[in-house]
Amino acid sequence: MNGLYALKPWYADRLSGVRGALARREVSPNTLTTAGVLCAAGAAASLAWLPVPFAALPVAALLAARLAFANLDGALARDTGRTTRRGALLNELGDRAADLAMLAGFSTLAPLWLVATAGLAATLPSWVSLAGAAAGAPRLNGGPVGKTERCALVILAAASGWFVPVLAVIAAGSALTAGLRLVRLWRELGPAHPEGRR
Repeated sequence: MNGLYALKPWYADRLSGVRGALARREVSPNTLTTAGVLCAAGAAASLAWLPVPFAALPVAALLAARLAFANLDGALARDTGRTTRRGALLNELGDRAADLAMLAGFSTLAPLWLVATAGLAATLPSWVSLAGAAAGAPRLNGGPVGKTERCALVILAAASGWFVPVLAVIAAGSALTAGLRLVRLWRELGPAHPEGRR
């Protein structure tokens, strides 16, 4: 179920030199979170304003940077001993904001109801994972259509002009991912004790 998320350890190894350089320069992890959101917004602007297929290259470059920043912010915080609860909150909000900013690039290219549906669906897997973590389960990531797959699909849309089909896949795939995570969490958390039921 991990999808492209399974490549995260390999990708993190490739970024180890960058992490070291950022640590030496005392760059704040929160700065990297913010940079990821700005890259997603830049990708959205490129998608909306540049013609197909010329939008594909800047969209791909900016979303690759968005994923790199999403990987680097938490890793840098752990490497430098700067993990904080506020940083964790900003990281989660930054991920959701980046997803929504990225999908906003479709606003002039597809029906707004479909853009909104895809945006809502894209947030569902994370909300399910956060609810599971709040209940004591491990944090689940990846999926058939997780963050990395959504970025890849947006790049495909920029290259092909398949805006409506890609949004439909993002919406349906994200909902499926949320459902699969929910089923897994339900099994892992086990049956409720009578005194703990609500």
